[in-house]
Amino acid sequence: MIKIIALPAFRDNYIWTLHNQQYAVVVDPGDASPVLDYLDRHNLRLVAILCTHHHHDHTDGIHRLHELYSVPVYGPSLEAIPCVSHTPDDGEIIEIFELPVRMQVMHVPGHTRGHIAYAGAGGVFCGDTLFGCGCGRIFDGTVEQLFHSLKRLASLPDGTRVYCTHEYTEVNIRFALACEPGNVCLRQRQAETQSLRAAGLPTLPSTIALEKATNPFLRCNVPEIVAHVSGLTQVKNTGEFGVFSALRTLRNHF
Repeated sequence: MIKIIALPAFRDNYIWTLHNQQYAVVVDPGDASPVLDYLDRHNLRLVAILCTHHHHDHTDGIHRLHELYSVPVYGPSLEAIPCVSHTPDDGEIIEIFELPVRMQVMHVPGHTRGHIAYAGAGGVFCGDTLFGCGCGRIFDGTVEQLFHSLKRLASLPDGTRVYCTHEYTEVNIRFALACEPGNVCLRQRQAETQSLRAAGLPTLPSTIALEKATNPFLRCNVPEIVAHVSGLTQVKNTGEFGVFSALRTLRNHF
């Protein structure tokens, strides 16, 4: 049986760790120390590293882990990431036999131009593309790319668990409620999120179904959100992409 554990790092990062009784895989290890501590405490051997994009809070632990374990490191072909040995294509299946687990690679650019996600083990490890009730900022990708990437992630089965890499859910919900105050499901999510954080627990993973019900960036055709955006911006295109682009700008300044 595979366990999936969130290892906290820095102020709000999670390093997702998949393991059985002997072997482990980590996703986006920005810091090696919490990974090494967990491996030591549970007597696990690291067998692979999966990386979604090049930002330092996702990659700075790779070199030390690779030095100690000399494992395959998977990452996007369009980005320079230390120690990457495999750059899988969109749609390619990664087989990690020790767990065992199969991961399908998804090209989801926007936050960065080469960002990838890994779908498997009942979830999607999506880095900084889709967040709990939000999405990533635009760095070296484009807003058009991010829009289409979120559409792609939203097309996954509703029960797919969403393993993103930052604990931003509370503030994202506040923004979402400003956009759609009449969303009952969103208010319920806020109460549940506050309870989890008060107990020191992660708000993640989410699910695709929950994101589609509460995440404004996946609800750009909802009349209340369209009206909110139109009232705050000079947006002329109130189609889904126009609303999405305006929402992303509003969130940058929230």
